[in-house]
Amino acid sequence: MREFRVSLPNRPGELARLAEIFSTKEINLKSVAVVAEGNRAIACLVAENVTAMRDTLQESRIPFAEAELLTELVENEPGVIAGLAAKLAGAEVNIESLYVLARDSDLTELGLTVNDPKKAKKALGH
Repeated sequence: MREFRVSLPNRPGELARLAEIFSTKEINLKSVAVVAEGNRAIACLVAENVTAMRDTLQESRIPFAEAELLTELVENEPGVIAGLAAKLAGAEVNIESLYVLARDSDLTELGLTVNDPKKAKKALGH
């Protein structure tokens, strides 16, 4: 999986404009996380079709960054993220993004990007 990061102006309608572009191209988003700070917002997007997402962003001349998205299936209980973060910190891996991709009653699928995917995979036992 891949994460696509898009920087947007923090004003009404920008996310709607971006989402409409994907809708027009029939790109289904698996996950969206948006955080605004000051006059900018960062949208972290995961699409089912990576190639279509990349092509659409390029065709639309929307600047983006792309990163490998690691996934981790964890128990849905307190302390799980703390343990995951501690494992990665112990391996000197910096978490750049972390969010929920899917949730079932007892399990949660997390998506995360890191500064060193190879070290992260080793630390997480992949």
